[in-house]
Amino acid sequence: MQQFFIDIHCALHHISLIQTPYEKGFTMTEQFKTGEQFQKAGKEGFDAIVRAYGEANKGFQAIAAEVTDYSKTAFEDATRAFQQLVTAKSAEQAFEIQSQYAKKAYDAHLVEMSKLGEMWADLARDAYKPVERFVAK
Repeated sequence: MQQFFIDIHCALHHISLIQTPYEKGFTMTEQFKTGEQFQKAGKEGFDAIVRAYGEANKGFQAIAAEVTDYSKTAFEDATRAFQQLVTAKSAEQAFEIQSQYAKKAYDAHLVEMSKLGEMWADLARDAYKPVERFVAK
């Protein structure tokens, strides 16, 4: 029983030696201010990421629309070339039709890949801008 009272006395003495934040010179206002700063930074970071996802989504939609238009045009060109091949009167005429189609398809493909490359670069740049502004703060 005596040991129990000694243990309690030691525990109470130990607890009395621990300083509270107020005794260390902190005020509740400083603690709230620090908490508000962390909360504000977290909200601004979240908002930046949401804006970045919005920009990326716009870019993906534009790229999808461009690829769809190109695919439709390429299919129409291939169909037209096939119809011309079917009506060709000679092998030379068929060879000429095929050569013209191949050149046109190749040129259109190069132009489209260049355009898509620029669109991907714009997407990355636009999606990163909100994050870049947040990080610069």
